[in-house]
Amino acid sequence: MKHWGSALFPLSILLVLTFLTFWLRYVTELDEPGRDGKNRHDPDYILSDVVLRKLDQDGQLEYTLYAAEARHYPDDETTDLRQPNLVQQSGRDDKPPATISADRGHVSDGNERVDLHGDVRIYRPPLGKYEELTALMDKLTVFPDDETAFTKSPVLLTQGKSWVKGVGMRVNNRMQTYIIESRAVGFMESKRAGKNTGKKKS
Repeated sequence: MKHWGSALFPLSILLVLTFLTFWLRYVTELDEPGRDGKNRHDPDYILSDVVLRKLDQDGQLEYTLYAAEARHYPDDETTDLRQPNLVQQSGRDDKPPATISADRGHVSDGNERVDLHGDVRIYRPPLGKYEELTALMDKLTVFPDDETAFTKSPVLLTQGKSWVKGVGMRVNNRMQTYIIESRAVGFMESKRAGKNTGKKKS
């Protein structure tokens, strides 16, 4: 028994050393996470005073995006914006463009979606039969290519002397529609009453 015990002891040490050798080789061959920068969310470029224009297939301007600063992140191909300002063209001369501004913005991969945060404002200037329109909210998600947007935040919408506030809103710039989703209350000016006010009695 003593003979076998003395023989097994160095064999056990040899097996342990062999195992440690293979284990160390395996560990050293593994790529260390984060060392190559692929897993880090750091910007690869930062731009100031950005102006980005999107044209359609016919070369017509669809929208223009302005920003005080843009930071692009290569790990997920997204971009963070500071003081973004998006001007969406209506595509028709008889319909005014809409300008959307905010404190911050986040652009998805492919520029298909823009999430705006902080003091979000939609402004549509008066043009023809359309009165000046302003919408204020805290958050807004915009799909520039579709010219649509939505929010779940409280909204204050004013047009001329009329106003309405509620929670949630859906916007379609092509149709020039602004739909409050819930808890809508407000005041709507009667255009007929305004016309009658200026008439003189005969």
